[in-house]
Amino acid sequence: MFDMEVPWWEFIVRGVVVYVFLLVFLRLTGRRQTGQLAPFDLVLLLILSNAVQNSMNAGDNSLVGGLISAATLLSCHVLLAHLTYRVPRLERLIDGSPRVLVRNGQVNDRLMRKELLTIEDLMAALRSGGGLHLREVERATIEANGNITVVLRRRESE
Repeated sequence: MFDMEVPWWEFIVRGVVVYVFLLVFLRLTGRRQTGQLAPFDLVLLLILSNAVQNSMNAGDNSLVGGLISAATLLSCHVLLAHLTYRVPRLERLIDGSPRVLVRNGQVNDRLMRKELLTIEDLMAALRSGGGLHLREVERATIEANGNITVVLRRRESE
């Protein structure tokens, strides 16, 4: 239970490498995968965690090895949170920045394709924001976290 098959430092190196790989991989797959998890997205994340397990522990199933791996992942997360808080440029690189999907009722089709969003995704966000038609939208923005924020045009008082 406490005897490790690999040196303690190897758990740290492996943990950091896997953390960085998954961070880059998930960032490159787009915001939809992290901000709006569909069932198949959740399944992918669960399978990914299982797939990288052996690359992190090198076949060592000791308690100490698991704790070192977990502490390494948590430390990477905390360090990255501090760095992105202090360095805005790094935050934009890691998290991305908001992008406008709809402006004055006109859909940015290129950005929709890039973000792998369907018109159904956009219309669901529009309905959540209180609108029914694209012509009502002043601006719809995909936020860095993958959520879509909708600002409706002001309605004229009758």
